[in-house]
Amino acid sequence: QMQLVESGGGLVQAGGSLRLSCAASGRTLSRYYMGWFRQAPEKEREFVAAISWAGGNTYYGDSVKGRFTISRDNAKNTVYLQMNSLKPEDTAVYYCATRTLYSGPVSDRGQYNYWGQGTQVTVSS
Repeated sequence: QMQLVESGGGLVQAGGSLRLSCAASGRTLSRYYMGWFRQAPEKEREFVAAISWAGGNTYYGDSVKGRFTISRDNAKNTVYLQMNSLKPEDTAVYYCATRTLYSGPVSDRGQYNYWGQGTQVTVSS
């Protein structure tokens, strides 16, 4: 089993920044692709970003490209999501997840097996 704990969420004004962290335990993070997803009220869980094992490849959802940056520190078993130029539509619960399947797109949440409990991000206008 792998446990994931997100932190860093909060309330921020539009145009501001937040940095989310996802600390992993139970398994070695470097063996997995990691992803961030988000879910707003009454909406489907949406792909935000993903990163390959050593961080050489990153992937982003269209709505966050150019504003968000995913990174990882395998020595600390931690994944980060730097969020800049935040918009009210970025308001959601943000989840980190561990990819355990490699049979479909990196943006497919079905490829991810372990999930954190989520951290709330609220962007005010």
